[in-house]
Amino acid sequence: MRVPDLPGTRSLQVISYLYGLMSLAENWRIIRKLNFQKISNAIAVTQSYYASKRRKVPHMKGFPVSISVEPTTSCNLRCPECPSGLRQFTRPTGMLSVPFFQKMIDELHEKLIYLTFYFQGEPYLNPGFLEMVSYASNKGVYTSTSTNAHYLNDDNARKTVESKLDRIIISIDGTTQETYEQYRVGGDLQKVIEGTGNILKWKKQLRCKTPYVVFQFLVVRPNEHQINDIKRLGKELGVDEVKLKTAQVYEYEQGNDLIPINETYSRYKKEADGRYSIKNALLNQCWRMWSSCVITWDGLVVPCCFDKDATHRLGDLKQKSFAEIWHDSTYNTFRQAVLKSRQEIDICRNCSEGTEVWK
Repeated sequence: MRVPDLPGTRSLQVISYLYGLMSLAENWRIIRKLNFQKISNAIAVTQSYYASKRRKVPHMKGFPVSISVEPTTSCNLRCPECPSGLRQFTRPTGMLSVPFFQKMIDELHEKLIYLTFYFQGEPYLNPGFLEMVSYASNKGVYTSTSTNAHYLNDDNARKTVESKLDRIIISIDGTTQETYEQYRVGGDLQKVIEGTGNILKWKKQLRCKTPYVVFQFLVVRPNEHQINDIKRLGKELGVDEVKLKTAQVYEYEQGNDLIPINETYSRYKKEADGRYSIKNALLNQCWRMWSSCVITWDGLVVPCCFDKDATHRLGDLKQKSFAEIWHDSTYNTFRQAVLKSRQEIDICRNCSEGTEVWK
């Protein structure tokens, strides 16, 4: 079977799609971390995905090119629509330990391209967070995190730059305190701005090009009027990118006060009868089930970031190796369910992700 546009020399196109069509400079940083093993694994994973789609039977070669790990479930804010913020987890809460993480990376790093330090919670609340970043970075893995930036004091900012973190996403959902705190409940916009400034200062002083700094603006109804303002603020501060993100809401069918008026920035569309539906066509396929996964702080392997409460537990790294979990019957049974009818899988029904590797 021919894999579309996937010779090793054109792997930039693959990585560009997987990680959000980043800037050329960011793509180049990822490419520089590639080697024969990583490229060969990415090809094997992609071949497996297309073979599985065609045959409607799960086939898996290789290992994930991307994973997300959860440094902690704890968070200082109380954002709506967030189990961590609402303190509504049904699973145990806690902190990822450094030794457990190191063991995990020792098994995965040779074929792993991209590692996100985020699932639920605020990563900087884990005392060993930056030590874990350094460990993965030194193993040749591209590292990223997402933070509310309340803990980016001068010392943490310097340590962040020194950790070789490649990318930091700073959540900033308003340009005035009044607007910002409507979603980031309990948050302080000034701390976010100061934390951003600290990162940018230490990048300059240490003459370091990383981390690539992204302002992420979650577009909801209370802040959609500030889209142009956040772009101006990002430019004034000197961040590398301002990214607009659509918001997931759990109760959307009858409408929700968080759904933007401008449907351009919404995951949902209003139907003729006044009800709301998801824009995304729910096709019976999902690239993520072959290319990536999420690992909770206590070692549970779950299919993706939409499974916030870890209800679909595909394995436990405290009991099995990742290789055993990734290729065993439990994981393939879940992949088979995706190929058969994603509509029947609860975490898929509110999914807004694209369904193809190439567009």
